[in-house]
Amino acid sequence: MIYTKTIPAEANQALVAAADAAVSAYRDAVLTHSPDKLAAIAMDGADGTPTMFIDVLVEDAIIDAATAAGVNVLSEERGWVDVGSAVTLVVDPVDGSANAAAGVPLSCFSAAVAIDGEFTEALTAWLHTDQRWWASRNRSEFTTSGRRSAREAAVSVLRPHARNRDSWTRVADAAKRIRILSCSTIDAAFVATGAVDAFVDAGSDTHRLMDIAAATVLVGASGGAVIDAFDRPIEFDTDLTRRWSGIVAATPELAAELRDLIRG
Repeated sequence: MIYTKTIPAEANQALVAAADAAVSAYRDAVLTHSPDKLAAIAMDGADGTPTMFIDVLVEDAIIDAATAAGVNVLSEERGWVDVGSAVTLVVDPVDGSANAAAGVPLSCFSAAVAIDGEFTEALTAWLHTDQRWWASRNRSEFTTSGRRSAREAAVSVLRPHARNRDSWTRVADAAKRIRILSCSTIDAAFVATGAVDAFVDAGSDTHRLMDIAAATVLVGASGGAVIDAFDRPIEFDTDLTRRWSGIVAATPELAAELRDLIRG
């Protein structure tokens, strides 16, 4: 497994503290509570989707760590937490909440640093192993596979919905291999390291900013491309009602082909 062995000293310390808090809170949660308790709906999140109890436990720890370090937080459950800083962490506290609650080892903390609205670095931590993937806009130790064609590509996908079944099928038929991991941020990390060639939301408009913000840095700095299937800019915004159909690919050429397949 390729991952960041040592987070560099230049990394944003609030970002690292938030990841540390997430991993610790996750481990405490699974030791303390049953899967049914962790999966129970605790509230409606700021993004309009139901929030599991495990999300609340981990997010609260992240917000405490990040705000203590003097940065704002934008997170799917609590929304915009403003401490008056030019620096914001765009956070997915537990990506793959259902996996995490059930004990399936595919869930991550993931966050991107935005300074005055520009994404500058990102960190994804595998909650089950604490393996981490870090990159800045100008520095990555990873390299994508360089794959350019869908027919040669291993593509991870979100599960299909009625609203995008045709688009999903076109992608699945065109790809050499498909996978469904139900954790967008680990999929993006695998694209950055070359383990997977691409990851897509095949036109369902499921992705929120925190699902793909880290990928824009992590994959972009590793030679890949992160776009929206319908050409909407992936940009910092505190409006959590916005949605994207993210395409995270090893090359711009592969991203463009997948976009065309999704559009039909």
